[in-house]
Amino acid sequence: MRFGLTTGFAVAVSLIALTGCEEPAQTNAAAAAPEVTAEAAPEAAAAGGMERWATGIPTYHVDADWPKPLPNKWIIQSVTGVFVDPEDNIWILNRPEAINGDEMDAEANPPISECCVRAPAVLKFNQEGDLLSSWGTAPYPEGWPTSPHTIFTDRDGNVWIAGSQAGDTLLKFTPDGQLLSDFGHRGPTFDGPAGQQPQDNQQTDLLLRGVASADLDEDAREIYVADGYLNKRVMVYDLDTGAFKRGWGAYGAALADIPNEHYPPRTPTDEPRPHFSTVHCVQLSNDGLVYVCDRVGNRIQVFQKDGTFVKEFVVHPETLNRGTAGQVSFSPDPEQRYIFLSDIQNSVVWILSRETGEIVGRFGQRGFNAGQWMTMHLAAADSDGNVYTGEVGDAGRIQKFTAVWE
Repeated sequence: MRFGLTTGFAVAVSLIALTGCEEPAQTNAAAAAPEVTAEAAPEAAAAGGMERWATGIPTYHVDADWPKPLPNKWIIQSVTGVFVDPEDNIWILNRPEAINGDEMDAEANPPISECCVRAPAVLKFNQEGDLLSSWGTAPYPEGWPTSPHTIFTDRDGNVWIAGSQAGDTLLKFTPDGQLLSDFGHRGPTFDGPAGQQPQDNQQTDLLLRGVASADLDEDAREIYVADGYLNKRVMVYDLDTGAFKRGWGAYGAALADIPNEHYPPRTPTDEPRPHFSTVHCVQLSNDGLVYVCDRVGNRIQVFQKDGTFVKEFVVHPETLNRGTAGQVSFSPDPEQRYIFLSDIQNSVVWILSRETGEIVGRFGQRGFNAGQWMTMHLAAADSDGNVYTGEVGDAGRIQKFTAVWE
């Protein structure tokens, strides 16, 4: 199955503010290219691959054979985390407890049928779809999130997992799943409906409803947290001590100015709201900007690291319910010219210019076939520009879309 990319979509994209990332000057690569020896050929090929992003974007083909079949009759469900590490390993976080009863017949005593058994929560694959490692089965270590929601690694290869429910926080593990530390800042648990849980956007010691997403600035020893399923803010903590450093809301609002009331559902005529709705992702770019997804607000906001607002991209603003801005992942060229944006409601991966926010491509659609999604949650790119997606809900799939240059 193949998905072409088109330009000039009739999709409303607004750009607020005029500052942004400067496009690097283009050079005559042919004239400047050095002589390539056999020993240097792999490096030259890699550089050539990066140069392609200066002139366009690839088409995307679903790889229906990725990943390879799991061992042990395993089945995954409700994929809430997808992360590609610097070695192009793909880390998947899923929710084994979300498996439907008839999906785990082999766990019954006696077994009802030959398949299936719940896979561990954490699965690590290579680009070819081989399962490299897995861990995370009940009984879980103390502090394991009630609602696992995000996964990423640090420079030392440690694996971080966070949850999005009240009382959840960040946990750090060794690559093979040994618990190293609990980041803390746990808010109180809450048993009632999420819409009735009180917000507290001014509290800096606690994350009242866990972590939707997080990213590391290891040079500055800081961690950025999307505290956005209940609260409406971005929080920055010292990575080593856990001390609060700063935080902000939409357009750089001070924490003191963020209202604690819940927003009513969006309507088709709503203007962009002055405060975040659901802060679903936070991602740092190579040039030191902070990209924040307001999923239900259908927008990406861009900030400097101190919380100064830079610009905003509104994507498909007429979309209601779960919204369009799920997760930001950047193209692999050093300039990161493009953004891959997962859209859970429309079941699309949008490709945006990182400079202007213009939609320059898309792939995927709603459905149950290969290359389609019903509830696509996340999308992450590897160093070759291939994109991996994770799906929540009953579909619970991971898929690979291969970048093909023509």
